[in-house]
Amino acid sequence: MSHAPVSPDFPEIFRQFAVRGELASAGPFGNGHINETYVAVAAEGGRGRRYVLQKVNHHIFKNVPALMENVRRVTEHVRAKVRAAKGEQAAGETLRLVPAVSGAAFVQSATGEFWRCYDFIEGAHTVDRVTNEAQAREAARAFGEFQAQLADLPGGRLHETIPHFHHTRSRFEALRVAIAEDRAGRAKDVAAEIEFALAREADADVLLALLAKGEMAERVTHNDTKINNVMLGDTTGQAVAVIDLDTIMPGLPLYDFGEMVRTSASSTWEDDPEAGNMHVRLPLFRALVEGYLGSEVGAVLNATERAHLGFAGKLMTYENGLRFLTDFLQGDTYYKIKHPRHNLVRTRTQFALVRSIERESEAMAAIVREVGGG
Repeated sequence: MSHAPVSPDFPEIFRQFAVRGELASAGPFGNGHINETYVAVAAEGGRGRRYVLQKVNHHIFKNVPALMENVRRVTEHVRAKVRAAKGEQAAGETLRLVPAVSGAAFVQSATGEFWRCYDFIEGAHTVDRVTNEAQAREAARAFGEFQAQLADLPGGRLHETIPHFHHTRSRFEALRVAIAEDRAGRAKDVAAEIEFALAREADADVLLALLAKGEMAERVTHNDTKINNVMLGDTTGQAVAVIDLDTIMPGLPLYDFGEMVRTSASSTWEDDPEAGNMHVRLPLFRALVEGYLGSEVGAVLNATERAHLGFAGKLMTYENGLRFLTDFLQGDTYYKIKHPRHNLVRTRTQFALVRSIERESEAMAAIVREVGGG
């Protein structure tokens, strides 16, 4: 017997946060696929003040208190950094977590749901896809500055909200298991994709080996650096704030840059049914390098990290291809799909992008040298 979804009790949830005014309205906001997001309007002195309410998906994020501890530490640190560098007005435009009345970073309902609240960032918007070099440059600058701001985050190592999230060797081994088990009986239909993935096994260990040798350093990284996680000013087009901090945790800066290449320097959507449409766009790659190395993180990265910026794009694309192929072989148990071959389509676009990056690797390395002065 099915049951209709129960609407959130917004007044009850809202009153548990240290907000200004009384709740006037609340409704769905955005198009996220993981958490449930709502905009709540509070009546304050005859005016409306907006907040973002989110129900955190505790099926994906198994330890929400740890996740929210990360979020609170990071947002408070970034806010303090911006206040010191640019003043109170600029600090007011950063992502601010509204605490619960109890002082906690979240509220847990009687039914076990986890809720959080942010100030609504006014005068800014997001875009789902990069359409020009200025956007790519600004997004890369924002994420680079974000990494630099967190380079001296006090209080010890952040929690890993999703263990081994960008550990490419683990993703490769998961694919190997999926091939062996072939639980959906699909391996015979994707022999070419399997061969492609297995042939590049050595790539899975390149950055991990450099980390193990001390040639790269673990830092605080965002781990989901799509442009729609940067708020852009409505009038200026400049980055106002980095948002969606659920996957912020220890990682390599190159994971973040590589994900930018995968999502912002690619020529088409990852679910384009024509994989031949997918390639790396060098002008957008150059813009990403300019924005990233031109930010404060440019002074933080060492020579080895700089030299692997292009490879990072290949690695993150390869890793996502591994994940899509693994899910396809397992019967589509992780990613949401719109048709039975959706994950295979995604796999093929990612592997097409890997091929393109391989072909353009020398040109990409030259761009990094030119921009970075190396």
